[in-house]
Amino acid sequence: MEKLDYPDGSVAVSTPRLENITKLALVPSKQRIKPTKLPMTIGKLELIIKINELPNNVETNKDNWKTFELDCDGRVVSVTVKPKIWKKLEDAAANYPMWVAAIGGKMGESTSNGFVLSEPNIQVFEKKPKEPKPEAGQ
Repeated sequence: MEKLDYPDGSVAVSTPRLENITKLALVPSKQRIKPTKLPMTIGKLELIIKINELPNNVETNKDNWKTFELDCDGRVVSVTVKPKIWKKLEDAAANYPMWVAAIGGKMGESTSNGFVLSEPNIQVFEKKPKEPKPEAGQ
């Protein structure tokens, strides 16, 4: 527990536990403060990044895993996948004239300009062109 003393004799106390939210208030040093703990709902953060072209900045490591980076609205996401998963992207690029891949995963380590996508998985879908709508007068 952290205690801060102020020149006027007030004291601020907070609890540095991540699982609890603590309200911080200034009170005279003669009074004690009891932090209010609000219950937190557990959530799961999952990301989905959609691409429609094969990444061109691909590096292969010694185990034949592929690493590539994606620019997502100015944040660089680094992705490392197994050869079998990378083959899904290559097959889509070779077999479908239009396709989209959904790369899902969890937010991993932060980097200087983005983050690493941990536990990545890829789903590839063929994208069919929309047919023009017939005019209502015909």
